[in-house]
Amino acid sequence: MPIGYYGMSGTYIFYFLLIMLIPLWAQFKVKSTYERYKKVRTKSGLTGKEVAEIIMQANGITGVEVVKGEVELSDHYDPTSNRVVLSPIVYSQPTVASVAIAAHEIGHVIQDKVADYKPMRWRHSLVPLANLGGNLSTILIIVGLLLTTLISQFAQFGYTIAWIGVGFMFFAVLFQIVTLPVEFDASKRALEQVVDLNIVDEQENRHCRKVLTAAALTYVAAALIALMEMLRFIFILLDRKSTRLNSSHRL
Repeated sequence: MPIGYYGMSGTYIFYFLLIMLIPLWAQFKVKSTYERYKKVRTKSGLTGKEVAEIIMQANGITGVEVVKGEVELSDHYDPTSNRVVLSPIVYSQPTVASVAIAAHEIGHVIQDKVADYKPMRWRHSLVPLANLGGNLSTILIIVGLLLTTLISQFAQFGYTIAWIGVGFMFFAVLFQIVTLPVEFDASKRALEQVVDLNIVDEQENRHCRKVLTAAALTYVAAALIALMEMLRFIFILLDRKSTRLNSSHRL
């Protein structure tokens, strides 16, 4: 049987367990670290909103609004509306987690408004293609594979459709990969800012680093899973094509 299809079922079971467990593990690390450090108050007594405003003021950034969101761990910077959205606890509580997350989001603001950070521009330009890839790629690949399996006269057309799906998926994977340096750089800037502006002491800075490292794991996990899925479909298509060619040669 083809390796990329029904064969090696044990390998496939291991693979699907892996792609389920990796993101679950990353989410667990984020949640547990956040839950721990949202209970640790900072000595400065500054809330996430205040930290965000102090860092922006120190970097000469104006015209960016810091607002309270509605959902926990929904913090983000929207460059199209010039808004930093902080989740309720981060916005209003003076904790290590609030400082780390707020500073991280302002790290993105610095990338956008001060540093002209190119990977952030690339990521923003990839959003439409990544969304298209996320919505269409799997559908096209599955339809293509079904055509190659069920209707022999449409096999070549099926391969074409499936490879187009892989092409769309590539943009979604590329978005996840480009996201990694953007997030790592924002965290690096955040840690530098909270130390340089005396927002945290040395011990609190170590705790902030733990919060941001845990958060980074979700991006690493997302990129890894996206890449693994794209490679899986590529191997399935190559294996299916090879099997079909071998069958036709035997005939």
